[in-house]
Amino acid sequence: MHSFSAAHKLFVEIPKPNVVTWNTMISGYVHAGQFRYALSFFTGLERSHVCADAFSITSALSACSQLSLFKLGSSIHCKTVKLGMANGTVVANCLIDMYGKCGSVEHGVRVFYEIIDKDVISWNSVIAASANSGHIGLAYKFLHLMPNPDTVSYNGLINGISQAGKMEDAVQILSSLPSPNSSSWNSVITGFVNRNRAREALDMFCKMHSRNVEMDEFTFSIILDGIAGLSALTWGLLIHCCAIKCGLFASVVVGSALIDMYSKCGQVKNAESIFHALPNKNLVSWNAMISGYARNGDSAQVIHLFELLKMVRDMKPDGITFLNLISACSHNRIPFEVAISYFESMIDAYKIAPSIEHCCSMIRLMGQKGELWRAERMIYELGFESYGVVWRALLGACGTQADLQVAEIAAAKVIELEKDEGYVYVVMSNMYASFGRWEDANVTRGLMSTKRVRKEAGSSWIEIDVASFSDFLNER
Repeated sequence: MHSFSAAHKLFVEIPKPNVVTWNTMISGYVHAGQFRYALSFFTGLERSHVCADAFSITSALSACSQLSLFKLGSSIHCKTVKLGMANGTVVANCLIDMYGKCGSVEHGVRVFYEIIDKDVISWNSVIAASANSGHIGLAYKFLHLMPNPDTVSYNGLINGISQAGKMEDAVQILSSLPSPNSSSWNSVITGFVNRNRAREALDMFCKMHSRNVEMDEFTFSIILDGIAGLSALTWGLLIHCCAIKCGLFASVVVGSALIDMYSKCGQVKNAESIFHALPNKNLVSWNAMISGYARNGDSAQVIHLFELLKMVRDMKPDGITFLNLISACSHNRIPFEVAISYFESMIDAYKIAPSIEHCCSMIRLMGQKGELWRAERMIYELGFESYGVVWRALLGACGTQADLQVAEIAAAKVIELEKDEGYVYVVMSNMYASFGRWEDANVTRGLMSTKRVRKEAGSSWIEIDVASFSDFLNER
């Protein structure tokens, strides 16, 4: 990203940029993952005297796909029809992909049927679009109709089936392939990780390794995410060693996943070492380290790293950065007004719209400081009053501050919006008891008994046994 400021400066100095110049900027931003910037340039191209070509269109459609911008993608589709490009194979393939990722598979299928010269990518795109939208039967239909399906064709089906949680079916298809590639395995491992079935994800990872399937950045990123969720440090160390053996020690994708894994396992020093050793850091790696400090209660380091991030050229904090920053401020030693100033700067200086997660984090922070009425007002100011989760957060904050009046308001909202009477009864019965309102406490507990509400028992994870992995690193 360091070169984009210079490129933009040069672009502005060109009096009459041609379509190639416009395309260079648009595609450059797409390849860098800066999809909104890419679309901003595409809009600029549309307003200029220069006519967009197929390359402009496909780059813009790719950006729409990544951001799931259905309306904008549809308007670009209309433009391709006017320009006579809609039935061109390359543009049509991008349209199918865009509609699939926007969840409108019927539009993608319509485009597919209108293609005169369908190629392998056309078939693979419609299979993937159908499967990823949950239309597994339709994906199977296209797979059977396709002349000579390849591994990519089956990968689209495996990915969709894995997303739907039908892991046994996904494994069966994987096993039936003569030469499954890393994408095939990655889809299945991702499915297991997303279903909190880390043990099975690890089994697939080990099988992938033993069969000498090439492991890429995505493979390690997925499995480390699963390990991080279990805080299974021994496995994490072994997989870290495996990544080094595969020559991926300098990868920003793997590095960011390792930072996250070590932080969740409480090994902040290891996370720091990887962060500082990364030759090229992106916002994901910065956020992973900031999150690691926040998770482990080091507020000073969170703020220090945030201030350093602000000085990095061509990189700006995003909503995730601020979420971790606000979370860190909930620890002691950080003045309340400092946290408020960070939240306000997120909105005013960085133009980041607060999410429900930001709202809940601020509610918890305000609850700690006894600012419950301020928290309630903020819910309405941010427009989140119809979301039960924010009222649940407020109710929890009332429990720590013993504010019965606000608690009753929040409790009524949780029941109205989430129908979760169990959580409300547990919190309110405890609060009534703490205030000596035994009659209300007994009534609430009676309702719990009538509705068969129980307090959930606590649980904890223990690390998975690594015996089956003992010779893992020596296999290659």
